[in-house]
Amino acid sequence: MVKRWLMWTKEKARKLSFLYFIHGLGSYLPAWEKNIAELSRNYRTIALDLPGYGKSTKEGVQVSMAHYANTVLVLMDKLKIKQAVLAGHSMGGQVAITAALQAPERVKKLILAAPAGLETFTNQQKQQFKETVTPESIQNTKPEQVLASYKVNFYQMPADVQPMIDDRLKMATSADFGNYSKAVAGSVAAMVDEPVYDKLPQLQMPTLLVFGENDALIPNKYFNPNLTSKAVADIGKERIRNSQVVMVPDAGHFLQFEKPEAFNEAVRDFLK
Repeated sequence: MVKRWLMWTKEKARKLSFLYFIHGLGSYLPAWEKNIAELSRNYRTIALDLPGYGKSTKEGVQVSMAHYANTVLVLMDKLKIKQAVLAGHSMGGQVAITAALQAPERVKKLILAAPAGLETFTNQQKQQFKETVTPESIQNTKPEQVLASYKVNFYQMPADVQPMIDDRLKMATSADFGNYSKAVAGSVAAMVDEPVYDKLPQLQMPTLLVFGENDALIPNKYFNPNLTSKAVADIGKERIRNSQVVMVPDAGHFLQFEKPEAFNEAVRDFLK
């Protein structure tokens, strides 16, 4: 049973489309604040904290790509939204793809910001992911490691990311930290156990792939050292028929926050 989510909606007159934002692994709704602020001028914008993240329910959460995708669709039902543009970052990109595969008639277009799901991994590599990222490893993360994990998301980390770091450090002192840690570790397992690579050609809706040219997380530098972010983007372009790629210079994995002007411009051009 789907429990409580936190959502944020902004509505103004003459909206062209519903634009629905889905955050990535270990992230939450504020990941899109620089995009919602601008794009809500022209679109009806919606963002949520997935179950297990942010201010949404954390206890007893079912963690899977299919369940998260269903959460997105159920929230659309609650809001009486028949069709929306789904925008997903990193893990949220894989969630958006999964939702589009589950209910293609509900997804008008896809916007995939440095999405997970385009790389492939061997069974041994998948097992290494799951053995490395466990609830215990997350709970044992030191403050300096939290800071380092944020820095690797950016080409040059902006100062205004500090509130996100502070929220993550506060989470470590919360009664919900154990459940949050289970959600993050479970999300890593779900991404590798529920791959979408082979299903990408089934996507028919127009799709925008946006990557930072200096993404240090996708591709995985340990397992795929010879791949570049452009090569991963091209995998998506090749396998998703009606797709286009935008590469953002001087931007890392968290490109929509680091380079919001470039990301927002790419989205506006795509939605026109």
